[in-house]
Amino acid sequence: MSSDLTPKLNGWIDQERSEMIAFLKRFLQAKSPNPPGDTRDAAAVVTEFLDARNLPYRMVSPNPVMPNIIGSFDGASQGKHLVLNGHIDVFPVYEEDQRWTTGPWEADIRDGKIYGRGACDMKPGTTASIFTYAMLHRIRDEFGGKLTLTCVSDEETFGPWGARYLMDNEPEVLGDCLLNGEPSSPLTIRFGEKGPLWLAVTIQTEGAHGAYVHATDSATKIAARLGLALESVCDMEVPLPDNLARAIEASRDAVDKAMGKGAHEAVPRVTLNIGSINGGLKVNIIPGQCRMEIDFRIPVGADREMILKRVNEVLSDFPEATMEEIGHSPPAYSDPYGEMVTVLQDTVEELRGFKPTPIISLGGTDARLWRYRDIPAYVYGPFPYGMGSYDEHVDLEDFIHIVRTHVLASYRYLSQNTQP
Repeated sequence: MSSDLTPKLNGWIDQERSEMIAFLKRFLQAKSPNPPGDTRDAAAVVTEFLDARNLPYRMVSPNPVMPNIIGSFDGASQGKHLVLNGHIDVFPVYEEDQRWTTGPWEADIRDGKIYGRGACDMKPGTTASIFTYAMLHRIRDEFGGKLTLTCVSDEETFGPWGARYLMDNEPEVLGDCLLNGEPSSPLTIRFGEKGPLWLAVTIQTEGAHGAYVHATDSATKIAARLGLALESVCDMEVPLPDNLARAIEASRDAVDKAMGKGAHEAVPRVTLNIGSINGGLKVNIIPGQCRMEIDFRIPVGADREMILKRVNEVLSDFPEATMEEIGHSPPAYSDPYGEMVTVLQDTVEELRGFKPTPIISLGGTDARLWRYRDIPAYVYGPFPYGMGSYDEHVDLEDFIHIVRTHVLASYRYLSQNTQP
């Protein structure tokens, strides 16, 4: 084994900066909104990069239009197995949204930032995984263990054709630790996340002519009252283990800086978003049907059954309503003081002069799937500028910093866990 190769890796990153930005631009221009979830063009950008460098990989495509890419290589001796994970699908876009200052698929670069759908969630983080895999492959004889790259589809819809499928069918992707580049901010390391519980409620009434308000209840008016009533679910008290309570309290300032003022208050609470309401046929018809899709976020310390119990109590006052569950993932967390946290903190302190704070995040990631298997999983990525909205972007200096941090932290994790 050689001496510390950090200077060499830093030199490569500096030399290949333009190539990284050019790759990210092509990656963003390859449309991959989910739904519908067709990621073949984006996957082709990745495989062309891997092919050009003779890097090992294989395709796993249980759904032909949602391919997944797995690459692995061994170091020179025994050691830990680190898995890099990123997704290649992105949120859909309202194509008619005039607030985008340039087209969402143009990957326009201006004022030191690159704009486009996926520009923070999460093509920069996936790019960091890809370049980490490529650079460490060059020095694979200088450390031990194993490195695996997973570039997956279908993350935006719970991953049945993506990471969830791989976890159930491809044991190669499990490993001893996971590093992911979802948006989090350079100031923070996500060691856990809240869990989504998605419900659909259908409200049915007789309906009638719009002037005959005496003849029937309005399904849309009932939906409005129900939406307000469901806010009471968010008032429940959620107990926390002492170590998590301490970590959450210590992350107060960092969470607000990373995700916006007030974000910290949402971390330990149940939250509610009514993502869509659809009802009514015409302005002068009393709606006889309305469907609401509801997104609860469950904090660590609570579970699905607790939420559903309270929801059903609310629904008992709305006999016109029926409910179905359309998606769920439990909250999950890893040790906030684990080995990879220390490696990331030490690396960022050397690069930027501060230690990123471990936090629990509001949104979900594929990292939860590794945590469900008791595999430590951590997220370090860029700020969530415009995520799920218009003018999504990443600062290019932050992007290069994320790549550099992933490369160095992965090398150090594998090096310090190398067996003679």
